[in-house]
Parts: sequence; structure tokens; C-alpha cells
Amino acid sequence: MQVRVLGCSGAIAKDCRTTSFLVDDDLLVDAGTGVGDLTLDEMAAIDDVLLTHSHLDHIAALPLMLDSIASRRSQPLRVHALRATIEALRAHVFNNVIWPDFASIPSREAPFVSFHDLVTGQQLQLGTRKLKHIEVLPAVHAVPACGYAVRSVDRSAHWVFTGDTERNAPFWQRVNELDVSMLVIETAFSNREQALAERSLHLSPATLASELSLIAPGKEFPIFITHTKPAETEEIMSQIADVAAASRVRGTKGWDIRWLQAAGVHHVF
Repeated sequence: MQVRVLGCSGAIAKDCRTTSFLVDDDLLVDAGTGVGDLTLDEMAAIDDVLLTHSHLDHIAALPLMLDSIASRRSQPLRVHALRATIEALRAHVFNNVIWPDFASIPSREAPFVSFHDLVTGQQLQLGTRKLKHIEVLPAVHAVPACGYAVRSVDRSAHWVFTGDTERNAPFWQRVNELDVSMLVIETAFSNREQALAERSLHLSPATLASELSLIAPGKEFPIFITHTKPAETEEIMSQIADVAAASRVRGTKGWDIRWLQAAGVHHVF
């Protein structure tokens, strides 16, 4: 299974695109501004979209992508999300005010997009060309949100994405039961902005450290940091480097923490 990082920034700036991942060529996880780097053929090949939540940096490109490729598809684009996320999209985006209601265009019987409810803990299989197993993981955010664990149906190793979240013990309880090949976890603010991070239900390096301490002994996998604010990325990653160093001082191998970069391609076996 291949995961292509289209965007992994917490806001926009030159070379900074917001959250979106292309899994193989037919599954999109979140639809931030990074989707805009795909060609028309690449966008048209996507059959399913998983959304973590309704915030703009995770859904901004979805209406624009639909406008670009709807006429090139013979079947609706399937969008999967928590019910609250879908309700927000219907009420505030696809409402014929902000954007046309593609769920009823060209007709309700044959729309350009269809919406499919998910619930935390649900497991499903998606993929018209390369079948993937998906599990919906809990998240703690300012709006209803979730994360995902994704694997090829014929493999045990998971790509795990927290989505936007603050402290979240149930997430780690489930992750500790999975075979994890790669973890992508948000850290949006520096420790200097920890109060803001807590109010907006995001992680800072200090709270990241407390979260990573919940990883079960003996579980080792690379940890990739996403969703850093462009103005604070250098500061955030410097503080996370201190977190990683402290984990090694405690007498263990330590956490393998890296900064996730757009345009990166990762293989999960």
C-alpha cells in the first residue's frame, strides 16, 4: 500500500498545503489544499474520500475537486465521514449558496457525490482497484472528529492517522492492539502556544510527549508529525527533538519522530 502526502500543513503559505493523503490511487484521506497538486486524471481516479472532520483545512478542495472531475466519472464520488461532518458539509458547503449541491446534480437519482455515515470503531473495506481495510479511530477535537487506521486487506501493517486531536487515551488503547507501520500525528502549536493548543483541542510538543508515553512497551514504529503551523514549524520541531531526546535518556530506544513533508511517498507493508 502506498501513501502519498499531498498536504500536511496546519495552514497555507508558499509550499505549504493543508491536510490530504492519497492512498494507492483510489482513496483520499482528507481533502485539504494539497489535492490541487493532482492532475485531472489522478483526481478522477479517486473513488472514495475519508474525512476526519469538517474544518476547512481538511475539506477545502473537496467542492473544487468535484467541479473539476464530476463530468469525467461514471459513478458518484463516495464521501465517508461521521454524520456530524456530513451534516456540516450539507448545511454549510453544498448548500447552493457557498457551492452547488453536488448530491443532487445532475439528479438525486444519479448525483456527482454520495455521502456515507461512519461511526467510531466501525470497520469497512474500500477500494475499487486495490481493496483496503479501514478502521475509524476516536479523536478529541473542537468539532466531532475521528482518525483512521488503513491497511491492505492482505497485510497486517497499518498506516495510522490521528486526524486533529488533543489528549485521547482511547485512541492509544486501540493503536496498541494494532500492527502499526507508520503513525501520523498532529502537533499544531509550539509549547509557547500551549494554552491556545488546549483551547482549540490540538497538541503541542509537551502534550505530544504525554500522548506518546501511552504507547505500549515494545511497540516501535516511525512517528511523523503533521499539521504544524508554518510560522511555528521550526520551533515546534526543535521542541519535538527535545522530546525525542528525552525519551532516549530514559533508557529505552526512544521514539523515532520525524517531520512529515508534502510530496513524500510512503510504503506500508
